[in-house]
Amino acid sequence: MSGRTARRRVTMAEVARAAGVSVMTVSYAYGQPGRVSDEARARVREAAERLGYPGPHPGARSLRRGHTGTLGVVLGEHLTYAFDDPQATRFLSGVAQVCADHGMALTLVPVTGAPSDVDRVTEAAVDAFVVWTTADDDPVIDAITATGLPAVIHGGPHRDGLFFVAADDRAAAAAVGREVFAGARRPGVLSFPLDRDRISQVAFGTAGPGPLPDLGRTPTPDRVPATAPSAPVRASVPAALDPNAEPPGTTAAGASPGIDPDASTFRVTRQRLRGYRDAWAETGGDWSQVLVAVCSTNSAHEAEAIAAELLTGPYACDAIAAMSDELALGALRTAARLGLSVPGDLTLSGWDDSDAATPAGLTTIAQSLRDQGARCARTALGHPAPAGQSTDISWHLISRTSTRRP
Repeated sequence: MSGRTARRRVTMAEVARAAGVSVMTVSYAYGQPGRVSDEARARVREAAERLGYPGPHPGARSLRRGHTGTLGVVLGEHLTYAFDDPQATRFLSGVAQVCADHGMALTLVPVTGAPSDVDRVTEAAVDAFVVWTTADDDPVIDAITATGLPAVIHGGPHRDGLFFVAADDRAAAAAVGREVFAGARRPGVLSFPLDRDRISQVAFGTAGPGPLPDLGRTPTPDRVPATAPSAPVRASVPAALDPNAEPPGTTAAGASPGIDPDASTFRVTRQRLRGYRDAWAETGGDWSQVLVAVCSTNSAHEAEAIAAELLTGPYACDAIAAMSDELALGALRTAARLGLSVPGDLTLSGWDDSDAATPAGLTTIAQSLRDQGARCARTALGHPAPAGQSTDISWHLISRTSTRRP
C-alpha cells in the first residue's frame, strides 16, 4: 500500500455553493443544459473545474432518468466463451449491432453456477436482458423474472411471461440425422451437456419399451491407423463398450441407465437428442443402439479427445451427428489420426455452418445466430420485427462430402 487515502468525491451541493446557484441548476447544467442560462452554466463549469468535480455519478444519473441505456446479456458460460466460441461471437455481434443502432451500451453478465450468480444478475444496471441458452432449473431465470425488466431467452428454457427465440431444433436434428445416419450400422452422437453439472460421459441411449432390439452389429476389432499418427490415440473404453460387460443399454438388474433425451435440462440438448432419436427410429433402429458422447463444453479440443471413444473399440461408430461444427471438427481430427476416411469409413455432420465447415466439407445445419441475436436484442428493447416480416427462425440442411458415401 502507498499509504495514500482515496480522494473524496466532490458533491453536487459543494459545486452549487461555490457557484452561488441551486443544486437543481447544477443538475440541469449537466443533464439538461438548455434549461440553464449561459452565465449560470459557465459559473457551474468554472466551480466544478476548480473543485475537481467530474460530473454527476453515472449510477445516480441513471436512477433519475429511470433507465441506464444498457442491455444486459446473461451468458451461461465462462466470460471468455463470448470471445472464443465462434457461434457465441456471431450471436453477440447481432446483439451489439442492435445496441449500436439504438445508442445503447452492452453489458455481459456471466453466470457459472456459483451462488453469486443470482446477485450478479439482480444487481446488474441494465434496462433489459437477453439470456443465452441455459438450463430449465437455472435460478438465474427466476432472478431475472423477479426484476420485472423485459427479458428474452434464446434457445431455452421457455418460461411464461418471458419472450423466447429459438429455431425448431428437433426438426433440424431429425433432418441432419436422416442424412448422417443413412446406411449406418453403428450410429453415434457428439452432444452438448445434459445439465448444469456438465459431466462428460459416453453411454448408449436408453432403451425403448419392451425387450432390447438386436443391435444388428458384429463387434469390430479396435481400429488401427493406416499410418502411425504423430501422437497415439488412447481411448478409455466405457463399460458399455467392454466386450465382457453386460449388453449395451442394460445393467445386471436389467435396467436402462443410458442417455435419455427427455431427461436433459438444457432445451437445446434435449430437442436435438430427440431429433436424432426420431431420425434413427425412421430407419427401424432403437435409441439404445445409439452411442452418445456428452461434452462438457462446445470445444473442438474436448470433442477430439472424447471422439476416440466413439471411433475405437468393438462398437466403433460409422456415423456421428455432432451438435455443433466445433464438435464435428474435433471428431474429424480424431478420424484423420485413426486413418479413417470420411465418408468412406465414417459419415459426420455438424451444426451452424461455421466458416470452417465449408473447407472441411462438413454437412451441417445452417442458421444465422447473428440474426437471432439481433432479434433477441430488438425484442428486449421493445423494437419487434416490422409488421409482415416473418418471426420464424429459419434453418436449412447443407449436404457436403462428409455424408456422401462413395
